[in-house]
Amino acid sequence: MLSRKTKYGLKALSYMARREGNQPVQIAVISEAENISQKFLESILLSLRKAGYLGSKKGKGGGYYLLERANKTPLAAFYRILEGPIAMVPCVSLNFYERCADCPDESRCDVHNLMIQVRDSTLSILENTTLEEFVKNPL
Repeated sequence: MLSRKTKYGLKALSYMARREGNQPVQIAVISEAENISQKFLESILLSLRKAGYLGSKKGKGGGYYLLERANKTPLAAFYRILEGPIAMVPCVSLNFYERCADCPDESRCDVHNLMIQVRDSTLSILENTTLEEFVKNPL
């Protein structure tokens, strides 16, 4: 299940990507427009800024704005920053692999084999959809 953190992060990114120009937007504006707790949104946007996808400006007329590279970034990058692994179980994760303690043979595990297909389908969508495409043609 998608966490609220990731859902709200994607909503905030799409809100900023849809705005005319690339002027900084205050957290309160995004919070109200997208019905997201301001305090929670602040934490989310800070994570995206630290990852290099958002810039920020202090003072009057300040706020957060998308850095140029953000529009060309696949949604998978934002998902991994906000959510972590894309895989639903650790034994099929490409970046965060962990063997399941209760599984003696992954190659014969029906759950493992199904989750590989789920991971691959999800990853295909997230890796092949940029933020720019997401806001132009919502999935």
